[in-house]
Amino acid sequence: MSARPTAPYAALGPDLVLDAVEAAGFATDGRLLALPSYENRVYQVGLDGAAPLVVKFYRPARWSDAAIAEEHAFALELAAAELPVVAPLVLRGVTLLQHAGFRYALYPRRGGRAPELESREHLAWMGRLLARLHGIGARAGFTARGALDAQTFIRDAAHGAIGSGLLPAHVIEPYRTRCAALATLVEARFAAIAPRRIRLHGDCHAGNVLWTDGGPHFVDLDDARMGPAVQDLWMLAPSAAALDALLEGYGEFADFNPAEHALIEPLRVMRQVHWAGWVATRWHDPAFPHAFAHVGEPRWWEQHLRDLGEAQAQLQDD
Repeated sequence: MSARPTAPYAALGPDLVLDAVEAAGFATDGRLLALPSYENRVYQVGLDGAAPLVVKFYRPARWSDAAIAEEHAFALELAAAELPVVAPLVLRGVTLLQHAGFRYALYPRRGGRAPELESREHLAWMGRLLARLHGIGARAGFTARGALDAQTFIRDAAHGAIGSGLLPAHVIEPYRTRCAALATLVEARFAAIAPRRIRLHGDCHAGNVLWTDGGPHFVDLDDARMGPAVQDLWMLAPSAAALDALLEGYGEFADFNPAEHALIEPLRVMRQVHWAGWVATRWHDPAFPHAFAHVGEPRWWEQHLRDLGEAQAQLQDD
């Protein structure tokens, strides 16, 4: 029997966080505020005589150094083009730092409020920014970060969930079978559309956009991957009218392939399965059972299986 994974951040105490920032060349004043984040650990750190910084500690073994370097390079490329993106600080020529076995990066603090996704004006604004982001994203490709595909987001995610021990026994085989069928359907849909794949934000929902009096800015490129443009649009659109507003702004700076509308449901299914697998495989991290206790209950997996059955029927009918 393999050993139970240890909590990845068990050694990351307040002193280590402050020491890491000090090791990067900053004098801290002892103030430390944990910011919402499950995948990584993120803190606002006060500095002597200067504005606070944000320090992000990457989850061990999730991304390779090369993949993190691609994330940072993309953020810096966007910032250089005057896109409102919070990019990491370049310190002594590098952005990815190491201290006491942890990899981390430092960012300027940027505040803001949630975007008003019911506002047509705000949605059009977001659309214009995303078109510009995608224009830069199309200039080159990721090689280390992978792509939005059914293998990663359905097959691998389902395999991780089943291997976590979290699924009730009577759900395991139906879940395996249903996810395999969904992966096949999703791949067929992608093959039929053959979308152009570009570098994306990848996780562009309202929680990763902050709004100030000067407008919006993007945060957290941790899920940046190669994929179709519509991935960065559908999560910001709570309705068809909202998507129309986004695309109205988008069209001012870039052409949108209307065939990609047919990828929204496959992408939604991929996100559902991936989210379930993500939580299940992170269950050894104490933050996850605390935040997602309902996922530890058999009835949640039973409902999730039913939801995937409805998604499968819809994809078959479309």
